[in-house]
Amino acid sequence: MKTPSLFASLALAIASSAFAAGDKHDHSHQNQPLHGGVVVGVKDIDYELVAKPTLIQLHLRDHGKPADVSRASAKLTLLTGTEKQQVELKPVGDRLEAPGLFKVAAGTKVVAVISGAGPAHSTARFTLK
Repeated sequence: MKTPSLFASLALAIASSAFAAGDKHDHSHQNQPLHGGVVVGVKDIDYELVAKPTLIQLHLRDHGKPADVSRASAKLTLLTGTEKQQVELKPVGDRLEAPGLFKVAAGTKVVAVISGAGPAHSTARFTLK
């Protein structure tokens, strides 16, 4: 009596493909760097970190559109080898940024805690390339 399990498997396969076909949300914008940085997605927000030795920027996109960062801020922790550096980013135009001197070599790990850019705090983790 393998017929019931065959029908169950077939029904599950059809239901799965119908579910996937019904997903009309455009995911093409996710994780695509627009400013030359590293992108991670947290919930519905894409965070793009652009880290240079003299400037760090964080761009936020909500469903592919720039998010309002006018009341936002971010606290970054940069971990390069055994060195740790704290950076606070403030709104500048459509992004958060901070000038300074930063150790941002390939492999640097960055933890960003973002506040004021939505209903709650968000945390994004990056590894620089």
